[in-house]
Amino acid sequence: MRTIVAIAGLVLALAGCTVDSVGRPSPALEIGPGIEPIPGSITYGGQPRTRLTKSPIGSVVSHQFRNEFGQRVEERYILQPDRSLKLVSRRVYREPFWDD
Repeated sequence: MRTIVAIAGLVLALAGCTVDSVGRPSPALEIGPGIEPIPGSITYGGQPRTRLTKSPIGSVVSHQFRNEFGQRVEERYILQPDRSLKLVSRRVYREPFWDD
């Protein structure tokens, strides 16, 4: 329950973000139902073969990787009732290098 409240608060806080001239949120934060997986995303190319069977429905799963430009990408997923993962937010950091 706390997770859902935290996500709702995050969504409300991010609703006030500015949008650049192309229509993307600044500074490179994407959130909403239209986010598409990119190479490196857990759900890129479809749902993973293994399912999270022990995690409670509504759990938040975080994933970090580097995109094709070497930028750090953080994504958040929510575990759905059918045990699939729904991509709900993505943040791309503009610096080209980062520490693991």
